Formats: sequence, C-alpha cells, structure tokens
Amino acid sequence: MSATQNTTPARPRRLTAAAVLTAAEGLAIAVAGLYMVGLGAFGHPASTQQALFGGVTVLVMSALPLVAVRGLLTARRWSRGPAVATQLIALPVGYTMIETGGGWTPAGVAVMAVAILTAFLLVHPATTDALGIRRVN
Repeated sequence: MSATQNTTPARPRRLTAAAVLTAAEGLAIAVAGLYMVGLGAFGHPASTQQALFGGVTVLVMSALPLVAVRGLLTARRWSRGPAVATQLIALPVGYTMIETGGGWTPAGVAVMAVAILTAFLLVHPATTDALGIRRVN
C-alpha cells in the first residue's frame, strides 16, 4: 500500500450536506445570540438583565449544532442525536415565525424547510451507514 492511498471510505454527500446545513443553523443561532447580547448591552431593552441572560442562553444553545457538525464531519455515531435534536427544536421556532406574520413569514418558511431537509438527510440510509448506526429491519 502506498503512502498516498486513503483507506477511509469517502463521506457520503448527504452526510456532508447535513453537516453544512447544521453548521449554518448553528451559526445563525450564534448570530441571534450575539444580537440579543448587543441589544441588552447597548440597546434599550425593558430588562437589561433579561436581554443579556437570553442572549447568553442562545449563544450557549448554538454549541449543540456546532459540536454536532464536528462529529458529522468525522462520521461519529453520537453526532446524529444532537443534530436531529436541533432540527426538532427548529420546527416550532419556524412555525412561530410564520404565525408572527409580516417579514417573519419567509424566514420561518426557510427555517422549517432547512430543518425538514436536514432531518431527512440525517435519517437517510447512506448517512446512517456512514455513521455506523444499525438500521432496524
């Protein structure tokens, strides 16, 4: 075997796509958290303490999908759980955005569409096989 041969199987495109979409979600959550912290620190919220606490909480929540991305890219079995949990959390968030109406409606549709697509990619047999998760027949 030559030193240039790679013995690890190629990561399926579906797994890579799920990781990319999950990363985008994690980054969007982090940006929202930073925005909330900024409003709390420099804006005029009703409660500065609440705004800062909420922003920090959202920032901490962004760690869930971002850690999952690392696991998905390295094909770790454990990574699918937090990635799927992120999608399950995103669905009611998207629905609430749609129900709010106005300019939030297209954003809510996008959030829900990404969550559904990512969840589909995460449970696809190619992804399951790449992560070493046994399928129940």
